[in-house]
Amino acid sequence: MSSVLLTNADVDHVAGLLSLREGHPFTLYATDRVLRVLQGNAIFNVLDRGSVERLALRLDQVQPVFDAQGCDTGVRIEPFAIPGKVALWLEDPEAAGFGGGPEDTIGLALGTTGSRCRLFYMPGCSALPDAIKSRLARGDSLLFDGTTFTEDEMISSGAGSKTASRMGHLPISGARGAVAQWEGVSLQRKLFIHMNNTNPVLLPDSKERAFIRAAGWDTTYDGMEFCVE
Repeated sequence: MSSVLLTNADVDHVAGLLSLREGHPFTLYATDRVLRVLQGNAIFNVLDRGSVERLALRLDQVQPVFDAQGCDTGVRIEPFAIPGKVALWLEDPEAAGFGGGPEDTIGLALGTTGSRCRLFYMPGCSALPDAIKSRLARGDSLLFDGTTFTEDEMISSGAGSKTASRMGHLPISGARGAVAQWEGVSLQRKLFIHMNNTNPVLLPDSKERAFIRAAGWDTTYDGMEFCVE
């Protein structure tokens, strides 16, 4: 591992940094907003700044990814703002809403030097405007937020009291769900990522898995690798 890229400040995104504190050098990329959040929480000081350089991402600009020694890895990224929400642990109970700013949640378009296609990574997304869909071309692949299958999954399963929308996610199913909203967008591959353990698409023989496959989608798995050419 030579670099880490954060798309938001949610606990399940930043907590892994604490297990990378044993002096292993790497470069940490995030928006300026997320880097300020890390700076403001003393527990992240366990990341030795002598080993871990923190670099701010520039939205809507293609930029190289460097390793801890400052060498170009050949990876190219373009970060872009997507609708989402501020991390749960940063929510202000006095605020009128729970939305986030443009640097709270981002997506990433990843490629390599001279690549003809890209891999889009969007593990958290609360809405899908046409401006985001228009970023992708036919040869690109997509890893998209698949946290819950239905809007009320957490409630109906007894796992929580919040809807998908309240958590800052689009459900997979439904008239305004991810499958319906991506319909008609032709891509090389479409895969769901970031599935909650209540999501029945995780079960290979479930009707929900059959539903997404019929719609041209599949799920990701631990250790999955992608080649962008």
